[in-house]
Amino acid sequence: MLLDTASLYFRAYFGVPESLKAPDGTPVNAVRGLLDFIDRLVKDHRPDDLVACMDADWRPAWRVELIPSYKAHRVAEARPAGPDTEEVPDTLSPQVPIIEAVLDALGIARVGVAEYEADDVIGTFTARATGPVDIVTGDRDLYQLVDDARGVRVLYPVKGVGTLLLTDEAVLREKYGVDGRGYADLATLRGDPSDGLPGVPGVGEKTAAKLLAEFGDLPGVLAAVEDPKARLTPTQRRRLTEALPYLEVAPKVVKVADDIPLPPVPTALPHTARDPEMVEALASRWGLGGSLQRLLTTLRS
Repeated sequence: MLLDTASLYFRAYFGVPESLKAPDGTPVNAVRGLLDFIDRLVKDHRPDDLVACMDADWRPAWRVELIPSYKAHRVAEARPAGPDTEEVPDTLSPQVPIIEAVLDALGIARVGVAEYEADDVIGTFTARATGPVDIVTGDRDLYQLVDDARGVRVLYPVKGVGTLLLTDEAVLREKYGVDGRGYADLATLRGDPSDGLPGVPGVGEKTAAKLLAEFGDLPGVLAAVEDPKARLTPTQRRRLTEALPYLEVAPKVVKVADDIPLPPVPTALPHTARDPEMVEALASRWGLGGSLQRLLTTLRS
């Protein structure tokens, strides 16, 4: 089981009341919400391995070089050296180091790789997996990894962090008209305002799905643009032709990397805390109470 950690603690932050605070008044709603979510996931799915995948760089320079608008609207502070600072709610930022410390004390593997996003960590773990994989994320970009033949599914939080949509290829075909492999092509054509990806102007989700159904994949669509006999409307042909500079680079940005260097970390689901004294200290300092105790009990069971 691979957690898109930032996606999940953002959802926890907005789904759990900010009135949950540490003894010193620091909000810990994202921390407790994430711990409750992990507790529920472990109870319901009992994964053999569990990895909290992190954004070591939420806006990698190599993606921005290809598409400068990539996540540009979410930059709080541009930094010439190192990752830009992401716009994050003031009361969420202080909770992230607490989340990291708690995961480390519990012994839940936490992996981030310099110059890559959590998506790329997830993609590489998935590529290396020898058995089924459940990816827990609120980010549709990771639908591209869904693969029934390999047992790769996405568990997508529908409401808060309590209700999950189990997403396999049947769900993708019903909702988007593509399988996992085709989702990245669909996203490239359609674009994604939340990530600053413009897409092909005038080509929405339905049109993108129809083009992929007709021509197979993005290379097939591009080949059709060059083929005067291909069944494209004049408007579609014009829009795709005008978007060729974007379409030449966008697939590299949209595609989740699957071959990045991962550190050697023990990924087995822990059954006892790695550092019980630190767990106790964190629970006391930050008032994590029942959330942390419930997860410890679940891990021991």
